[in-house]
Amino acid sequence: MASQDYSPNSPSTPSDAITSQNKFFPSFTRSISTKEASFSQFPYTPPRRSANDNDISLSFSQTQSPHASPRFIPALKHPDLLTAYRCISSVLKKDGQILSIAASHGLVYSGSYTNVIRVWKLPEFTECGQLKTKACMVVALEVSHDRVYAAYGDGRVRIWQRTWDGGLKHERLATIPKIGSYVRSFYIAGKDKTMKHMGAITSLAISVAEDILYSASIDKTVKVWRISDLKCIETIQAHTEAINAIIAVDDGILYTASDDATIRVWRRNFCRGGQLPHSLTVTLPAKYSPVKTLTLTADGAVLYGGCTDGYIHFWLKGWFSGQVQYGGALQGHTHAVMCLASVANYVVSGSADSTSRIWSKDPDGLHTCLAVLVGHRGPIRCVTAFLGRPGDEESTEDGCTICTGSLDGVLKVWRVTCKNNNNGNNGCLTQSGCEYFEL
Repeated sequence: MASQDYSPNSPSTPSDAITSQNKFFPSFTRSISTKEASFSQFPYTPPRRSANDNDISLSFSQTQSPHASPRFIPALKHPDLLTAYRCISSVLKKDGQILSIAASHGLVYSGSYTNVIRVWKLPEFTECGQLKTKACMVVALEVSHDRVYAAYGDGRVRIWQRTWDGGLKHERLATIPKIGSYVRSFYIAGKDKTMKHMGAITSLAISVAEDILYSASIDKTVKVWRISDLKCIETIQAHTEAINAIIAVDDGILYTASDDATIRVWRRNFCRGGQLPHSLTVTLPAKYSPVKTLTLTADGAVLYGGCTDGYIHFWLKGWFSGQVQYGGALQGHTHAVMCLASVANYVVSGSADSTSRIWSKDPDGLHTCLAVLVGHRGPIRCVTAFLGRPGDEESTEDGCTICTGSLDGVLKVWRVTCKNNNNGNNGCLTQSGCEYFEL
């Protein structure tokens, strides 16, 4: 498939590296352009409830949507679905802003503005370990095959090996790129001098099938690392503005989201020797609004992108690998959508409006807002979700556990359950009967 709207950029200079907290979080209020307001002006208070908070708006009309014909329209209500949700844990440490979360095998890893990664054990959600480095600001976390990958504000990734022999342990394996090889690159003629990102890393992704680690940065590039020897094998000049999120799929497809208000789809070319270059397949516009976060359903059928205008756009997978078609948009948040997670038929969104929303997609492709979680006093920066809760016995209820981290420094765990409502009550109900509650 021919590329669309592609104009490669040269790497940014070291002056683009992160210099302040406001540089890394340029804006979170609602915006429909790539010119953003200052983060410092965002109010740290939860929004008031509105009359339309139970509803989910219809997808954009043909004059509003990035593509002419959405394939399906989100539903306003689900008549037979009863949703109960509650906060089962709320933790405040002296770590400052919570910037990243990852969950694996009954453990939750949380990264913050400090140099500490905290390890939490479920279901009791007690702290069971810490990972420390000299670098600060853990901006992205990924866990795969008992390895923990953490990206820091200095543009490097630290790797730990997790073991269970005699109890839970984490052993520091490596830092990429290696400091020595990066320094030597300035003195060896012809050596690639862009091995290290020239700005803060914003997102990590792992291709399990190909043993590849991807890192995206505000320097507008994506770097491809071979995990076996921790070498950078490719630098993709991906966007014209900072890259905020990436997703890697085992079929060789890579999704990147940027402040240039686009999502780009890349395909790995396996027939070009050992460099494995990536080529641009298609560019997806996001209605002139910077795309801050991405998530993909487990079957790869639906791609969701959260934007600074508060909308969550979604695209449907086509017949061919990497082919997508615009499906519509979910409306509900009043400020920027900063994080997304998906599990089963649920999509969880976290926003700068201090709320998190749980959306459900039925087999017909209709989306319903099941619940609006309120309790944080700052923008929700990261979220992860998984089915059930470790330690629970089998239950006929359908639901998930959600972990949210906020710039207010609080880490919260939520339990959401859904079941058929035989009484015919509509909407999303909490155990207390109120739409909103605050802890």
